[in-house]
Order: sequence, then C-alpha cells, then structure tokens
Amino acid sequence: MEPAEEAERGVPQGELQGDATKGKPESLEEILSRHRQEIAKLQNKEMNLKKAAAKGSKAEQKAKKKQVEDEISRLLSQLKAKHSEELALLGYKNTDSSEKGSLDSLVKAIAGVSVINHSESTKPSKGARRRGRRAQEAAAREQRIQEEQSNIISDRLIENESLERKLEPLGLTIKEIKPDGHCLYRAVEDQLSLHCSNVSQYNYQVLREMVANYMREHASDFLPFFLSDSKIEMDSDSSPMERFEKYCEEVRATAAWGGQLELGALTHCLKKHIVIYSGSFPDVEMGKEYKSDNGSNGSNPSILLSYHRHAYGLGEHYNSVVPYGKR
Repeated sequence: MEPAEEAERGVPQGELQGDATKGKPESLEEILSRHRQEIAKLQNKEMNLKKAAAKGSKAEQKAKKKQVEDEISRLLSQLKAKHSEELALLGYKNTDSSEKGSLDSLVKAIAGVSVINHSESTKPSKGARRRGRRAQEAAAREQRIQEEQSNIISDRLIENESLERKLEPLGLTIKEIKPDGHCLYRAVEDQLSLHCSNVSQYNYQVLREMVANYMREHASDFLPFFLSDSKIEMDSDSSPMERFEKYCEEVRATAAWGGQLELGALTHCLKKHIVIYSGSFPDVEMGKEYKSDNGSNGSNPSILLSYHRHAYGLGEHYNSVVPYGKR
C-alpha cells in the first residue's frame, strides 16, 4: 500500500480531528486545546508515514516521500478548514476582510459579546469592557498560536528539502528518531550501533550519565558557556556552581533536551568527531581532534547527526544521518 493510501485508510478522520459532536458542547478553551491536539496527531502521523516510505530504491523513496508530503498538506488544509468553521460558530470568521476585523470578532466571541451588526450602537458596561480586555489578550494569544501552527509544516518541509539537497550528493539520508526529549542521545546511540553490529555499547540513558559526569568533572570548561546561555535564573539565591550542578542532574535524570553543551561533552566522552548537518544553518563540526582520515569509513568513524529547527512543532530536534540503505 502506498503512503498516500495509508494516510487515507490508516487513521480515521475522527481520530485526527477529534469529535466535537459527542457529549456536552465544548467551551472555547476545550476547542482550542483539541485543535492543538489534532495538529500534534497530524504531525505524528507524518513522521510515521515518512518512516514507512523509507524503503526501496532512492528514486522510490523520493516518490513515496513526495506522496506523503502532498497527503499531509491536503490533510492539514482540511483540518484548518474544520478549525475555522468551529471558531466561526463562536463569532470568529476567517474571511477576506482585514485581519483586525477577524481578530475583533474572535475577541467579542470570547468575551460573550454578540457579533451581529446592529443599527444602533450601545455603550458597553464596565463588566463588558473588562471581559473585552481579557478576551483581547486571549484572542491575541490564540491568533499567534494559529499562525505558528499554520507555518509549522511548511517551514519543516522547506528545511527538510534543503537538508536533503545537501545530503543526497554525499549518499546520505535521515533516519527518524523519536521526539521525546532524548533525541540527541538516541541519535548518537543509533550512530554508535552502525559500527558495532547494530548494537551500541551505550544506550541513551548511559550517554546521559556520561555527559552529566563529564560536565561535572570539567565544570571550569562548561560553566562560562552555561552562564552565557542564560540557563540559570538570575534572581536565584543559589550560587552559579550550585545551579550548574542542578543542571547536570537534570541532564542525567530527566528528558531535558540536549544542545551545544551536551554535544561538546559527548565528543570528548566518546572521543568522536561529530558532524551536525542542518537545512536552516551552516553545518557544525565538533571534536576535530578525533577525526579519522577516512571520515565515517575510518578506524574511528564520525558521528553524523541532523539538526531540525522546525520539527514536529516541538522546536529543535536531532535525527541520525546514515548511508542510503541503512535506515
């Protein structure tokens, strides 16, 4: 079955869009919360379909991926139309009128003020004005959320296409990694398994412990960058060293997202050259002192990762970069 067909048959429409017809009528906050959940389900569906499309020859994979992108774009358009219809029942109408008029309608709907035009205007009460101010804030926040959600998939497609153009001449492709907060460590675990009979000696939890311990043991190397990255609360009564220790413990014991500091620790813990490819930023190399003369084919193969700025609506994400045929 082709990916597009899987998209059509694999998940019922109600699962993507929720069910607003059962039970009591939803409040505005419940509707907006459900909208965000439906967008997240569609993003997870896209990831699963892309994994299913990663089979066959390079040309077959490319064709399947295009089908997936077209289908996801179609489903997103349907979902956005449904969301607009539901908001319209509250007085918010996404028409060709000005954005201000559209926002004003949503404000009035949230505040409980009628949006029907009347020939005679009446002065609003203090309570109505107060509700209007609160509604203005809620509507502005919702407007930002709607704009961000509408841009998530298009931005991600642009970023991924740019990354593919960069990796294809190198015979490389992306292997999707679960977006659960451990993505950096899971991607490194996957890379290590490529060169150890598909079994890494370090899982993501062990890698987290290694990174935390290394950062603690070399605190003088990491503390200046920790402070400059504003990773601490400036009004805290704790000392910088105490806050750094707390941060290291979060690295070890939680699903805290890994970034530049953790990559720096990984390259020294593993004594590995690490390359991070990106479709949005210049590529980054770390641990050049550990680089093998033959790169990924040498005695100490490089770790190849991809950095995604617009992944899954969750912000930054890391995947594993592998040769074609190995994902």
